[in-house]
Amino acid sequence: MKNVSGKVAAVTGAASGIGREIAIALAKEGCHLALADMNKEGLEETSRIAGSGTIKISTHILDVSDKDAVYRFAGDVVREHGNAHIIINNAGVSLTSQIETMEYQNFEWIMNINFWGVVYGTKAFLPYMKEAGEGRIVNISSAFGLIGLPTQSAYCASKFAVRGFTETLQQELELMDGDIKALCVHPGGIKTNIVRNSRLEKVDGFVQDKDKAVKRFDRIAHTTAQEAAMQILSALKDDRRRLIIGKDARMIDRFQRLFPSYYQTIMLNKNRNFKAMKKKKKMKKNTINS
Repeated sequence: MKNVSGKVAAVTGAASGIGREIAIALAKEGCHLALADMNKEGLEETSRIAGSGTIKISTHILDVSDKDAVYRFAGDVVREHGNAHIIINNAGVSLTSQIETMEYQNFEWIMNINFWGVVYGTKAFLPYMKEAGEGRIVNISSAFGLIGLPTQSAYCASKFAVRGFTETLQQELELMDGDIKALCVHPGGIKTNIVRNSRLEKVDGFVQDKDKAVKRFDRIAHTTAQEAAMQILSALKDDRRRLIIGKDARMIDRFQRLFPSYYQTIMLNKNRNFKAMKKKKKMKKNTINS
């Protein structure tokens, strides 16, 4: 889809982060927008920033984990805009927890948003794209959809699922009539609010305080949401199947390809050293205080 001018794009998670920036980037290309999120104020701000007299923008309060709501959203987009050519399934959350003690409700919460939200968005918009004879589906996975990490089992499971779903979808679409394609995106650390909006359970030996987790994430997230959005738009226009964003994500990808099993040993050693360092600092602090 070399030219998105005059097309209609639906964007979930559009109130901030990558969702907001991809909406702004699409708007600059003359693409009409249907913006969806749970955050009404954030949606209105995105609409204000992206808005111009040449494009139509609609805003929709949407919980992507609600299948019926997502299907209503797709119908509303077509009724208000006349078509639906692009769906950016971007809405996502994170959860830090160990498998042994993880609450099922938290596991279901993240899967319902990160994975089922992608499934619902894809299936709800696909019939309209077939009617239009063209369409692009952009599903956001993660660098953690390439490797597994301690305390990130639920997040990794959701993002691995998005990857498998999208890679299968790509092949099925290419066997169909019509110009419909799918892109799977694997961002590394992007400067967004995902950790601020995350859930954090008690985790033995790792970061347990959300403020500390946010500060740590902000230190290691080197790619801006705007940079990520521009790369996504470029990949969409070039009809790419896969996009890896950020030096960290590219390193993870190469790491996993070179050491598909041994990478776990390397990560385990790193985490053991991290836990030992934290324990040593705690003992030193207790000694000083006593």
